[in-house]
Amino acid sequence: MKLGFAMPHMLRLKAICQPWEAAVTGADQTRLARWADRLGYAQISVPEHHIIPRSHVALSGPHYFHAYTAMAHFAGATETIRVNSCIAVLPLQNPIVTAKALATMDWLSGGRVTITFAVGWLEEEFKLLGVPFHERGRMSDEYLAAIIELWTKDDPVFEGRYVSFRDVAFEPKPVQKPHIPVWMGGDADAVLKRIARHASGWWPFLTKPEDIPERLDFIRSQPDYNGRLTDVFYGISTRRVGEGHVPIDDPRAVPGKSKQEIIDGLAWLATLGVTMSSVAIPPLRGIEEYFDYTQFVAEEIMPAVA
Repeated sequence: MKLGFAMPHMLRLKAICQPWEAAVTGADQTRLARWADRLGYAQISVPEHHIIPRSHVALSGPHYFHAYTAMAHFAGATETIRVNSCIAVLPLQNPIVTAKALATMDWLSGGRVTITFAVGWLEEEFKLLGVPFHERGRMSDEYLAAIIELWTKDDPVFEGRYVSFRDVAFEPKPVQKPHIPVWMGGDADAVLKRIARHASGWWPFLTKPEDIPERLDFIRSQPDYNGRLTDVFYGISTRRVGEGHVPIDDPRAVPGKSKQEIIDGLAWLATLGVTMSSVAIPPLRGIEEYFDYTQFVAEEIMPAVA
């Protein structure tokens, strides 16, 4: 079991965030990223929304990064830790530009990029950006295939409804081969079928932990399964967030548990097929206490679950 680093103030989600996190600045986050790198955390992951309708602010909060920009910043500020998204909304950006952004990031970081795509759920956001919400699944399938074509072929060619290209050059290619690890976030059957075809990782959100083995079997049973699924990320605090970011009161996901309770919880997730998790931020008074807590996790929890 590897541990990702829970970076404060990536968002202001009512279900999981504490008031002190809103005071954490970009400079603070850069300092924390370097700290996480030194402590041996596996990954920093960046949530993404481009614009939040006012009707969703109460639950979702107004504060989100552009995933690729933030990932590139954290990669440039560190030396060994991987960067990821959780998630990047695939159909909301041109796939050629997405492929270029991620390949550039992987090239400059020496191959430390993972990308978790999802199709998105916030219909109003799609309307504001002029993207057809009810076509997002078909768009995502096409975009993902086109991105992988650009990353892997010397003479990339793609003909689709939403994107087409031929007689083009695309460099730099990603450092990682055959390409940047692609994960998918989400829970629907269509998402899991997309994982079977294209991905090596899954980031569930609404799936209950005890249902993960059954869903992994579903992925691996698909006739076009690529045989590459190796990673499943499930954070301890995931159970506190429901559909539409509604808070859920789940005693098994309460932050601030004892050392042994955290170890036991992570060990249980590992038996279900989870390969990476993160320890929820406990009740704290500020960022300096978080430096201390993340050091405790690195020194006391990480070796016990490695």
